[in-house]
Amino acid sequence: MLWGICLLSDALVALTGLPVPANVLGILILFGLLCLGVIRIEQVEGMADFLLRHLMFFFIPIVTGLMEWGGIFREHGPALVLAIVVSSLAALFACALLALASSRKE
Repeated sequence: MLWGICLLSDALVALTGLPVPANVLGILILFGLLCLGVIRIEQVEGMADFLLRHLMFFFIPIVTGLMEWGGIFREHGPALVLAIVVSSLAALFACALLALASSRKE
C-alpha cells in the first residue's frame, strides 16, 4: 500500500512538474486517504512501525556524505548551529502555542 502511494506520487510529480518533492506529495496523499477512510490505519500500521524501528539506517548515507563537507562546517559551523537551534525553538514554540490555542477552544 505505501509502495503504491510512493509510485503514484513519483508519477504525479514527473507528469505534472509540480514543484513539490514526491515524498511530500506521497505523505499528503496518504493523509488524505486516511482522513477520507479509504485506507484504515491498520492497513499501514505494520509497515510504518517497521520503518520507524529502522529509521536510523536511512540516515547513514546522509551522514557519510556530510563527511566530505568538513571545511564548510568548520567555516560556517557556528552560523549553522545557531540556525538549527533558532528554527527548532521556533517550531517548538509554534507547536506549543497551537496546542494551547486548541485546548482553549475545547
